[in-house]
Amino acid sequence: MTEPLLDSPQAPGTAPPAAPDFRSLMSTFPTGVAVVTTMGPTGRPWGMTCSSVTSITTDPPTLLVSLRRGSPTLTALQQCSTFAVNLLHHRGRPAAELFSSGDPDRFDRVAWRGGSGLGGPHLLDDAHAVADCRVDRTLSVGDHVVVFGEVFRIERHQPAPPRPLLYGLRQYRSWSAADPFEGDAL
Repeated sequence: MTEPLLDSPQAPGTAPPAAPDFRSLMSTFPTGVAVVTTMGPTGRPWGMTCSSVTSITTDPPTLLVSLRRGSPTLTALQQCSTFAVNLLHHRGRPAAELFSSGDPDRFDRVAWRGGSGLGGPHLLDDAHAVADCRVDRTLSVGDHVVVFGEVFRIERHQPAPPRPLLYGLRQYRSWSAADPFEGDAL
């Protein structure tokens, strides 16, 4: 017998699932890997690995990223109101690990380009595409802040089709449009 898809609302006095249980659940949902970058008010680059990236609408083109409250990247992003979402390709795992490490010199260890007209630094060797965004609004949820960004520029760094970096089951993998689907029928 299978369990119901929809449970009744949480009964008063019952606790939500523990954080490790929720992380375990979400690890079974593979997602793309990005590095969100921005420039601080003093011109210092900031960035962090992010797998919570979602497209919201195409008119106007808007996406969201979810960033940990207290992150220096989030603070800089809120101060300058622009950011870049660097979508990593299959060889971008070292950058993903570097930007999730907390290393204060991470931008000294990757090729990047900044400048006026960009939402934030572009990771030249690690991203297959970059979306430059203006902060439209933010929403605090638990220990994260959801940032809605209106995309004002897209730059592609690799010829199509890209091979994006994926993360799921606590492992990095890649996917290509040329990879065969295992099981031709749904």
